[in-house]
Parts: sequence; C-alpha cells; structure tokens
Amino acid sequence: MGRYLDMIDSPADLKKLSRAQLRVLCQETREELIDVVSKTGGHLGASLGAMEITVALHYLYDSPRDKLVWDVGHQAYPHKMFTGRRRGFDGLRMYRGLSGFPRRDESPHDQFGVGHASTSISAALGMAVARDRAREDHHVVAVIGDGGLTGGIAFEALNNAGESKTNITIIINDNKMSISPNVGAFGKYLSRLTMTHTYRKMEGELWDVLGKIPSVGGKAQDWAHKVKESLKMLVVPGVFFEELGFKYLGPIDGHDLDMVIDTLQVARETKGPVVIHALTEKGKGYVPAEKDYLNLHGVGKFDPLTGKNVSGKTVGAPTYTEVFVNALRELAREDDRVVAVTAAMLEGTGLVAFQKEFPDRCFDVGIAEQHAVCFSAGMATQGLKPVAAIYSTFLQRAYDQVVHDVALQGLPVVFAMDRGGLAGADGATHHGWGDLTWMRAVPGMVCMAPKDETELRDLLATALDIDTGPSMVRFPRGAGPGAPAEGPGFRRIPIGSWETLRTGADVGLVACGAMVQTALQTAEILKREGIHATVLNGRFIKPMDERLLLDTGAATGHLVTLEDNVLHGGFGSGVLEILIDRGVDVPVKRFGLPDRFVHHGTREELFRELGLDASTVAAAVSLWLRCRPQVAGRGA
Repeated sequence: MGRYLDMIDSPADLKKLSRAQLRVLCQETREELIDVVSKTGGHLGASLGAMEITVALHYLYDSPRDKLVWDVGHQAYPHKMFTGRRRGFDGLRMYRGLSGFPRRDESPHDQFGVGHASTSISAALGMAVARDRAREDHHVVAVIGDGGLTGGIAFEALNNAGESKTNITIIINDNKMSISPNVGAFGKYLSRLTMTHTYRKMEGELWDVLGKIPSVGGKAQDWAHKVKESLKMLVVPGVFFEELGFKYLGPIDGHDLDMVIDTLQVARETKGPVVIHALTEKGKGYVPAEKDYLNLHGVGKFDPLTGKNVSGKTVGAPTYTEVFVNALRELAREDDRVVAVTAAMLEGTGLVAFQKEFPDRCFDVGIAEQHAVCFSAGMATQGLKPVAAIYSTFLQRAYDQVVHDVALQGLPVVFAMDRGGLAGADGATHHGWGDLTWMRAVPGMVCMAPKDETELRDLLATALDIDTGPSMVRFPRGAGPGAPAEGPGFRRIPIGSWETLRTGADVGLVACGAMVQTALQTAEILKREGIHATVLNGRFIKPMDERLLLDTGAATGHLVTLEDNVLHGGFGSGVLEILIDRGVDVPVKRFGLPDRFVHHGTREELFRELGLDASTVAAAVSLWLRCRPQVAGRGA
C-alpha cells in the first residue's frame, strides 16, 4: 500500500481516513515537506509545527465552504498540499510555480491572501459578519501564531471580535510563550474537563440556579464568578480572552491530534467567539529544525539529513544586509547615540550581530512596525540616533507614523530599508515595489539608494549625520557587485550629489540603486553598436542633482532612467518633474516596474520577464534612439 498522502487530492479525501491513519499522514506530510523545501527553500519550521492543527481543520471542516484563514502564511504549506496542490508542490516558490503564501487566485481554499503578519483575525471577522448578513451558517476559523499576536492589528481585531458575539474560532498556534508546564497530565485533564458538554451544561445550569436563590441570587452569582476567576488565574491562562468576550479552550497540546480534533469539535458547537490555545513546537518532527528553529524558520536549499545550508552562497561575497549591519556596528562604536530598532526581524535585518555587541542599544519590538517607527521617533526627540531597520515591504504598514510622528516633527530617524525592489522567491507580498514613490512624497525625507557595498556604508554614515529630519537608505536583497565592504572609515557624501561613472555623447543613462549596474552593462552593449552613453549614479532620489541632470540632458539630447521601483511617482518621475519645472525639452525613456503586482521567482528571472535586464534595456534604447537618427551615433 502506498502513502496516504498520495491519496489526498482534496480535503474530502482526508476525511475518509481514520484517526490512526491521520497520524501516519502527519508523518508522511512532514517527510514530504522536508524533502521539497530542502530543494526550493521556504518557511519550514512553522509548517512542521502546525501539522496536526492543519490535518484536524481539514478533517472536521468543509473548506472552502467553511473559511480557514491563515496568518502570515508560514504555517500553510500542509494546507496547500491537502487542497489539490500536492502534485505541483515541488515547484514551491519557483518561477511560475506555487506561491510560498496563500493566494486567492491560486486556490478557492485560500480564503485570504497573506504575507504580512497579524491580519487573520480581522479578515476572518469580516467573513463572519458577511456570513451573518447573508444568513448563512458555515464556520470561520483564523489560525494565528503567538508572534502574529504581537501586532497591534491583532489586538484591535480581538477587541472587535469579542464584542461582536458572532460565531468565530481563533486558533493560537503558540510555540514561544512559556506556559508549557500546563501541557501535561494535569493540564490535559483541566482542558478536557472544561471542554466537556457535561461541564458546560452544568456551568450554565448552576449559574441559573444561583441567580434564582431569593434575596442572595445576585450575590451568589458574584461569589461564584470570583471563585471561578481566581481559580482560572492559577491554572488557566485564558482570563485575558474571556474578559474580551471569548470562550477560551486550552491550553492544549497542539501535536496531540486527538486532543486538537476534540477541541475543535467543542468549538464548532459553541456559540459566539472562541479561542483555542494550542502549544506547538516549531520544526516538530525534524530534529535539526527542533534544535535550531531560528535558522530553519525561513531557509534556502539545505541538506535534509543535517539541516545545513547548501545554497551555494559564494564565500567572501557579503550580502547588502551583512554590509549594512557591519557598517552600523562601526558607526555605533564611534557614536554611543546610535541605536537600532527592528520589528521581529533581528535575523532578517542582520541585527543579531549588532545586538550581541550592543545588547542595550538594540530593540526588537515584535511584529509592530507602527510602534517601531513611533518608538524611534520618541528616542530621536531625546538626542539618540535611531536606525529603524525594517524591510521595505513591512515599512508600508507604518506609513502614517513615518509621516505624522517622524517627518512632521522633523526628527532624525534613519530608515534602513532592506529588500528594496524585487525580493525574489517570496513574491508579491515581499517585493519593495514602491518605496521610492511613497517615501519621496514625504516632506523633508532624504531618499538614498547605493550602487554598491562601499556606497551603502557611506550613505548610512551620511544619513546618521543628518540632524534636520528623516532619511532612508534603501538596498536590495542579496549580494552586491563586489565593491569593498569594509573600511577604512566612511565618506560623508554631500546631500543630493550624483556621480558620473562614464561619459558618452549619444544618451544619458540615469539610474539609482541596484539598477546602476544594469546601466553600466547596458552602456557596454550599446557601445558595441556604436552608441555611446553617459552613465549617472542617481544615488539621491530626493533631493536630486539638478545641475548634473540638466547638463547631461543638454550634452546627450536623450535621457533614459532606470529604477527597480514602480514607474508611477518614482525615480524617473522625479527626473521628469525637474525637466518640466525648468522648461527643458529633452526626450526621456523610463524603465521600471509595471503597474501591477509581480509574482515570485529569482531576481534574474523577474528582471528578464519585465524587460529590466541589460540586454533587453539596451535593445529598447537602441531602437528608441535609431528612430531619431539626427541625434544618435554622435560618438563618445
């Protein structure tokens, strides 16, 4: 007999299995996950930890009629495998393959597209309210991790959901909170006791009886309530949720499949909002991930036997992230006012090394980007120099704080924005597609993007010297072109100054950030066709080097802008604004991201698809210039 997993093409197939067979299915699915993710990379630990929860959900509920809403999506790989995508799972996060996150356009079982944390309760509550208005009777379940609960939107949603009294179940997949002593024989006994129909019926009937005792009914109820609450404070960490209006079930062992199924059955029969608190272990069932859940949370290619990375990263080629944190450490040694802030991304932003060296100057505030920015603003008012290291895609969540709490008050907060531009296999939810546009629009914001590793160091030092307002330094994922990534020292670059990297009389290629290298490669290709290009490094997106731009436009007669940002309102738009404002009539051709969300793939694959690789850009520029023969081919 083959694997049970090979028999699962939809949740309906899973429902045919016995509980004993479901336990085998959990193990088979874990093995398949490890095998596939070792080749594709992805979020391994959380999906392994949520296995029994996922199996129980699809065993009991009728997806997609019942709405299962996942938070972040790190936990959702088994969900994808059980909902008709098992045969394509080996293409996970690959170009034109399955997304690493739930997507509504990928499957009707993906009820809500997600990639950022803390959204599931809000979305699920919206679905529950829509169900109630339509007088339907299906179930709505949100699955959120304890990390997701650190986001403010999750607390806002809990407050609203508890008050709503609607039927909604929230599963807290808790693999961090230190309440594990409750997961034992006594904890299980308490959980099972409070979940039995007899107990709930007895609790309700006793309440009614106490209320009917002449003259003391109300007091008796008050007394019973106080006794119940006092006992709960001692043995059940659910008072918080019950005070918000939820029925609290747990804590339960999230890897005890029978207990998870039994608890979900109780939740389905309970009226009103319910919280199920499930304790799980990240990486469950895979020893390397259990021992090193941080490094095996989000992984590249790895050896499934050892868990060791085999992604083939070139030794000696540091990533931009590594260059950033090493430069920040050097700058912090020079100035004790420099502090670092991140939102639950110490590893992703590279700040682990900073924290080890400066433990009292590094602040991880949890999945709370809005708080991170306002917190940084508060420190800046007192003379500190905060560097808020937040991925471009996640800083979107705190745009109001960037505008209202930082820029409006002219506070010198530095935003170190990793993953600017296309972020690769994580896809649309993680691409930094528009930060040049929305940060450029903020009054007083200085916007910078380095062409290489050395310039990242220098721009970070420059940003920390700005004391009149906020600044951003935006850099891409991965390694740079190989410029020196270490000292000696730093060069402070004059604000708004660009540089000329090569000269040519036929066209000016004006690029910023990672696209500067593309511009240089494009210039080489054009040279072989007899077209000579000037290449400008537009490292300041705001303010721009107007003088150098206008001189280059006058000298070449044609300008081309290149950016890995959406074209609307971005770097190229800034160039056009200057030309229009100065009354300069120079034709401009812009290259950048299109007006649509871009799916996942390697940066190289996506740049080719979007026509942003050097060969495609050169061909388009050549064609454009040759349509204007009177000014093309004038020589170097």
